[in-house]
Amino acid sequence: MFNKDPGSNVRETGSFVFDRMFSAVEKVRERLDRACKALEEGQVPYAIIGGNAVAVWVATVDDGAVRNTRNVDILLRDVDLDRATMALAKVGFVRDSVMNVTVFLDGPEGKPSQGLHILRAGAKVRPEYVTAAPQVEQSVAIEGKRIVELEALVAMKLNSFRDKDKTHLRDMIQIEMIDAGWPSRFPPVLGARLQSLLDDPEG
Repeated sequence: MFNKDPGSNVRETGSFVFDRMFSAVEKVRERLDRACKALEEGQVPYAIIGGNAVAVWVATVDDGAVRNTRNVDILLRDVDLDRATMALAKVGFVRDSVMNVTVFLDGPEGKPSQGLHILRAGAKVRPEYVTAAPQVEQSVAIEGKRIVELEALVAMKLNSFRDKDKTHLRDMIQIEMIDAGWPSRFPPVLGARLQSLLDDPEG
């Protein structure tokens, strides 16, 4: 028989879906906290990048505009990778490689999508990128964690410029963290990308 209420099956799950949703957010935060604490205690220079870095910067202006992210992206120097491996192993992370990207799985059975994704400081993420990733020194301490500087973060988002990067940039534009003076801070190609979002922030 035709089900006139396609939402009936969802309602039957009770709070299960919401429990999973909130649990997923909390797991990302716990993973981030655990990794940062381990690197700090191991005296390994690092910087948080990606969606979590965006969330931190956005929260400094408007916590209501923060987006959740499932990724934990960390910037490390090549020379510190072995020390980072030792420090992170102490709190349960297992080093692996997925499509030539260093990933620390959350335990031997951990999923790459739920691990720590490592980017190399000072190196281009892709050959076609206009600029290289920042150095770990290009970071600031915010509530006990090293977060990549805002301008360096924006440059990374402009380099990759995927849909989610554009969304992150638009979030920062909408809370006036980025304004008309910013495109001139970057090489022309990246500046033009940012200008296109400033010209049409809702596009």
